[in-house]
Amino acid sequence: MTSTNARMFLWLGLVMALWINYETYQRDFAPKPPPPPTAAEIAKAAAPTAPGALPGAATTLAASVPQTVAPAPAAAAAPAPTPLGGTAPVVAAPVAAAAAVAATPAEAAAPVAAATTAASATPGTVRVTTDVLDLEISLQGGALVRADLLVYPRVKGEKAPVQLLNVAPRQFYALQTGLSDAGAGGARPTHLALFTAPQAAYSLTAGSSGDELRVPLTWSDPATGVTVTKTFVLRRGQYRIDLQYDVENRGTAPWVAASYAQILRDDPPVERSMFSVESYAFQGPAYYDGTKYQKLDRTEAEDRALARDITGGWIAGMQHHFTTAVVPEAGKSYRYSLQTQGDQYLLSTAGPATTVAPQGGATFKETLFVGPKLQAQLETTGPRLDLVADYGILTLLAKPLFWLLEKAHSIVGNWGWAIVIVTFLIKLVFYPLSEASGKSMAKMRVLGPRIKNLQETFKDDREKLGRAMMDLYKREKINPVAGCLPILIQMPVFFAFYWVLLESVEMRQAPFMGWIQDLSAKDPFYVLPLIMAGAMFVQTKLNPTPPDPIQAKVFMILPIVMSVTFAFFPAGLVLYWVANTLISIAQQWNINRRIEAEAKKERTGG
Repeated sequence: MTSTNARMFLWLGLVMALWINYETYQRDFAPKPPPPPTAAEIAKAAAPTAPGALPGAATTLAASVPQTVAPAPAAAAAPAPTPLGGTAPVVAAPVAAAAAVAATPAEAAAPVAAATTAASATPGTVRVTTDVLDLEISLQGGALVRADLLVYPRVKGEKAPVQLLNVAPRQFYALQTGLSDAGAGGARPTHLALFTAPQAAYSLTAGSSGDELRVPLTWSDPATGVTVTKTFVLRRGQYRIDLQYDVENRGTAPWVAASYAQILRDDPPVERSMFSVESYAFQGPAYYDGTKYQKLDRTEAEDRALARDITGGWIAGMQHHFTTAVVPEAGKSYRYSLQTQGDQYLLSTAGPATTVAPQGGATFKETLFVGPKLQAQLETTGPRLDLVADYGILTLLAKPLFWLLEKAHSIVGNWGWAIVIVTFLIKLVFYPLSEASGKSMAKMRVLGPRIKNLQETFKDDREKLGRAMMDLYKREKINPVAGCLPILIQMPVFFAFYWVLLESVEMRQAPFMGWIQDLSAKDPFYVLPLIMAGAMFVQTKLNPTPPDPIQAKVFMILPIVMSVTFAFFPAGLVLYWVANTLISIAQQWNINRRIEAEAKKERTGG
């Protein structure tokens, strides 16, 4: 390649690496802005928490019930008070935003007031255990208030599991579900109402018979003659939870309700650090509108004002490797909305109003997901729910790479060796391009002495030197920029692979060999980055010596800069780069050997 082109690409790479290090340093050590008000501070300044709020929820969002408008015009004339005196964001279809309406005791009907008194008592819980989940379901509304992921330890080698849902102060994270009054008024089995359960514990463990566990909760309203059975259905080895409401109206009047589900979470900002890879993953609310996956930024007014009618979508609470999600019933339009108070957000989905005739019945369904981002399970739970394994703008490249990794892992049973195999397959795909550029580099290496002579001859005239070198390249049919093309083309694949290794929970705490026991974390002893630096140095020796002294120095510095940068990347990603470099060395050595043999044959006239 020409001195100008080579210098441009090398400086660009060096500047890029330095910029990444600078940005990381700024995130880790630059002065931080003043922290926003805490949820507790906001709650203290706000009105008293509505009756029925769950413990640990520092804001009034815990008592918020999303509602749709009842089908009867009279019922839609004014927003009705919510059960238990909570605040209710009323969704007026098809009007945009939901408004929080405070119900006063004077406005509440007698059944509602009675329900308020009942819900003020401390509710009990039902413990549900499967082979992969340990859940607590509150009898107040049937909310999921604790979820331990039994096969995912927080720290490798320790027993304490990842806890996804909990009601601890400053860490509140719950999945609330219920039936609202849809503006019709009266008591309803919202997430604030009290349920009863026939048992205090249910279990589907290794010694249990069957592969399905049904957990029924019951709510009834003597004033209307309505009984609702809320059933959670869990299956062995699954993080999907099917939710079904069976409504029996034994009264004399129609009964109107709409199902809803919402994710309530304390979500303080995550401080990014090069020492914590997971801090770069998205954490917060997200949804899918049937066409596009959207991550919501609570600092943006437009996202905070979310109020959309969506069919065929879902909502999710995101974090690194794990997620909670709600998939509404297929074929029905649901209103998606977001509310925030301080660091807490409430992402809701509320379905259409349904009228249950006297002496009749109805069924409402939703699907929940609480667990790791296992793509095989996500794909069967909801439409494109696998998008929560967020690979960003390179999803189109990342998905095939993950598929290849899965197939390789199914053969060798080790994610590290699967990475090596996929790296080899990627090199096969790029082989024609790499072969052409390798030949160009090898020919330039053979021409090294002639190029040096030209530099000596035209050392005082750079313009003539450039023309003479270009003439030499033309005569020898060498493309001076061909060596840079494979690197540029592989960059998107490299970044896609980065996101696969960062986001795929399948590789969380997965061992490779020896000292590498977690491919999703950095190499604890920095051995792979050192091997990478040595391999890159060897690779530079197989390439032609740069004609420009500055260029040569950049080539010498680049392996060090790259290895320092990669030292904090996941070990799996460094393993990919080491394997890629070693395969490239073998390929370039073989090309150099062949080209040098041909050149020697031409010189000897053989």
